[in-house]
Amino acid sequence: MEYAIETILWPKLSPVLKQYPSVNIELVMDYGYTDLASSQCDAGVRYGDQVSDGMISMRIGPDERMICVGAPDYFDVAGVPQAPQDLTDHRCINLRLSTHGALYAWEFEDPDGNEINVKVQGQACFNTIHPVMRAAVDGHGLALVPDRLAAPEIAAGRLRPCLEDYSPAFPGFHLYYPSRQRPSSAFQVVLDALRHKD
Repeated sequence: MEYAIETILWPKLSPVLKQYPSVNIELVMDYGYTDLASSQCDAGVRYGDQVSDGMISMRIGPDERMICVGAPDYFDVAGVPQAPQDLTDHRCINLRLSTHGALYAWEFEDPDGNEINVKVQGQACFNTIHPVMRAAVDGHGLALVPDRLAAPEIAAGRLRPCLEDYSPAFPGFHLYYPSRQRPSSAFQVVLDALRHKD
């Protein structure tokens, strides 16, 4: 996804390209789960460290949090939801997952750690995260977005968070690749550059 490319992959790999002229990198954005073998990709990126058998997972980013945000003007008119279930009475900006075409169910957690999934409705739906953010800033409804992505808009007063008590941290981006694959020297350079350092 473009968020991973912009915030983690490209910032860490840009210096690699300058330092190692023989290393070539192609970054492909796809919100679905890609079969690495059939796509001829060396590695993939996803949230969390859960991967299928025969794969190695390596953390490349910090823990993440998805937060619900809206424009101040939106909250002035529609009010502020107090619990995730209140979202069914709000206009929400949807994200359609390319894996199976379904709309992303918004995930929250109650104070006891129980998962709460809410299917939201709204006029706008996108298949990448940046237009979701833009629509929220423009006042078209609430959006569920990574907190690091929303931070500049919140700091500027264009967005306000809500339901923060229901938004726990979860394992951030991990790189995954086949365990049977012996990393080439170029791929090892990429792995070393991407490895998350606490």
